[in-house]
Amino acid sequence: MSTAPQRRIRVLVVDDSASVRQMMTSVLESDPAIEVIATASDPYVAVERIAHEVPDVITLDVEMPRMDGLTFLEKLMAQHPIPVVICSTLTERGSQTALAALEKGAVEIVTKPKLGTKQFFEESAIALCDVIKSAALAKVGRHRPRPAVAPSAPHPVDEPGTASEARPPRSAMKVAPKLTADAVLAPAKSHAMIETTEKIVAIGASTGGTEALRVLLESLPADAPGLVIVQHMPEKFTASFAQRLDSLCRVSVKEAVDGDSVLRGQALIAPGNKHMLLKRSGARYYVEVRDGPYVSRHRPSVDVLFRSTARYAGQNAVGVIMTGMGDDGAKGMLEMKEAGAFTLAQDEASCVVFGMPQEAIKLGGVNKVLSLEAIAPELVRLCRGR
Repeated sequence: MSTAPQRRIRVLVVDDSASVRQMMTSVLESDPAIEVIATASDPYVAVERIAHEVPDVITLDVEMPRMDGLTFLEKLMAQHPIPVVICSTLTERGSQTALAALEKGAVEIVTKPKLGTKQFFEESAIALCDVIKSAALAKVGRHRPRPAVAPSAPHPVDEPGTASEARPPRSAMKVAPKLTADAVLAPAKSHAMIETTEKIVAIGASTGGTEALRVLLESLPADAPGLVIVQHMPEKFTASFAQRLDSLCRVSVKEAVDGDSVLRGQALIAPGNKHMLLKRSGARYYVEVRDGPYVSRHRPSVDVLFRSTARYAGQNAVGVIMTGMGDDGAKGMLEMKEAGAFTLAQDEASCVVFGMPQEAIKLGGVNKVLSLEAIAPELVRLCRGR
């Protein structure tokens, strides 16, 4: 019995650089599940493309002529929500702008692939395709615009030289093997941990996680247990993300530095493009930040953090897996549970993408499934022993 072929994910690439548009098209169309239906040099041209065919996902640059990406995103999400992936450069200014885009409804951030380094390009290609697939599954809704009167969408204008760009041929990309946490930290042979008075909370999140983490951390008291967090995010973006959360939350939030102690009332966020492991010396918990291969297609990897937490904290830990696509963190959460930790998963209704929690639940690694709003009170209850 034959089945109809699954429809490919339709992508609109919006970037003012012709070379970037061409490179993005080549990378995305190397995946048979993705089709670039059009490209646009700025938001006005993008509107023309959307009027012709509505994409499943838009990749959007933030610095463009005639209308910047943030303004276009705000108008789009207020009137015709479509999952948007922000493509930004590795700059402090770019990271601040991209984080603002997440607040306005974008679902994910990626860095533009760099030319000249074959390995980096290949790794970025895999990650970019995964992000597009994740965005296609994301639940997006209308965002209320800031002005009192809703702004109209940009009107189409004549734009020479953008209607038909040369499209590179579909080519087969070299796909790196999907590694497990074994590549960074060997499984523990035993979990002989003595319970202590200090609890550690380990959290993993991906697509939709920036806003979910804000909701969670804003709800925690100033004396919350020490938190170690992996949020899938490019390098240089995590520092700005941590600074933003630190300004909003009662707990202090910082991008982790190798050797940082895990302290009550503080959250440490793994820096982008580095793995973060929990370690223990006597009664002191601290983090190790290190290089290493991609694990479950990510660096930092939730599986790496969770495995190290299982090994060094055991029953002294609580694990939380939140919104995100894929299975990073599922195996590590099972290891935490088997080591005596209590494990929580965000429920489907409150997730932007239910993939990571769902995979952890399927493996049997989750003790309790909760809505996003219920996680913080449960963490406080568990860590205070009530």
